[in-house]
Amino acid sequence: MGLGIGLVGLPNVGKSTTFNALTKAQNAESANYPFCTIEPNKAVVPVPDKRLDELARIVSPEKVQYSTLDFVDIAGLVAGASKGEGLGNKFLGNIRETEVILHIVRCFADDNIVHTEGSIDPIRDVEIIEQELLFADIDALLKRIEMLKKKAKGNDKDAKEQLVVAEALLNHIEDGSPVSTFEDKESDGFLAMNKDLRLLTSKPIIYGANVDEDGLGEDSEYVQNLKAYAEERDSEVIKLCAKVEEDMVDFDDDERDEMLTDLGVTESGLEQIIHKGFDKLGLQSYFTAGVKEVRAWTIRKNTTAPKAAAVIHNDFEKGFIRAEVISYDDFVEFGGESGAKEAGKNRLEGKEYIVQDGDVMHFRFNV
Repeated sequence: MGLGIGLVGLPNVGKSTTFNALTKAQNAESANYPFCTIEPNKAVVPVPDKRLDELARIVSPEKVQYSTLDFVDIAGLVAGASKGEGLGNKFLGNIRETEVILHIVRCFADDNIVHTEGSIDPIRDVEIIEQELLFADIDALLKRIEMLKKKAKGNDKDAKEQLVVAEALLNHIEDGSPVSTFEDKESDGFLAMNKDLRLLTSKPIIYGANVDEDGLGEDSEYVQNLKAYAEERDSEVIKLCAKVEEDMVDFDDDERDEMLTDLGVTESGLEQIIHKGFDKLGLQSYFTAGVKEVRAWTIRKNTTAPKAAAVIHNDFEKGFIRAEVISYDDFVEFGGESGAKEAGKNRLEGKEYIVQDGDVMHFRFNV
């Protein structure tokens, strides 16, 4: 299931360094100058899941397959991007194709690394980017309103409904408010319109506070200010040191854990970003566990058993009979499938069953 998270931010804030560490491929060129990234770099990133490792320990499969996320490293935006500055129109188009925005914000001072605005001010930097996203949404909405007006004159009922919503939304965002705070964003008219427009400020945002190594401990004033800003907007801040994360790319698990302990953190910033991104996309995992493979399958939350089965193969949904289900906790507690069944912890679920995060499943089907 390919759902994208777009990395955005001003030039030279550590996006490509973060991307290198995320993908463990280091194939996005990092350099100390603006617009180092021109074409968006894309990569599929495994979602770390200790539950999958525990299942593998019990089952001893030939291979282990994790859930994945698509990350897109989008070139640095600048003031005026919505008017084409700094190749802005192209980059804004790249953001439009993603589902969640990861906004990397520089929260450290270093005279050896230039800042396009000449000083370190996370809130100013965030507002530059978000203003450009807002301007782009206004432009897209104005064009849509003109089209809807023409259709509405022809007595198009759907166009009339969307036009009312579009004009109300335009007033909302022209006041400086993002689409995500629009009170009618669950209406049919809005959903139909945004399915096509994919308005930029409607997307969930995660702020990545890029700090130096010393900043991984107590929050600096930069990070404190960013967290206060994010809290007002019902968003979250994840603190990371992109350079440290990139340095750990080639470490084995023990070396990595030792370094994190030395830095005084329990989970890397990148793992937090991946897990939070997975959640923001409305995703969860269920597992299959056999000697050939232990695997995490990615589904949306509140997915029924037949739809979850279709992720493996469409035939599983077409011929769905029942799902055999063991909760993850029971699977581990009783040492695997046989032990869980002996303890009466396996269940047979039908077509209406809503799959829970961490269910260990086997599907019965007939085509």
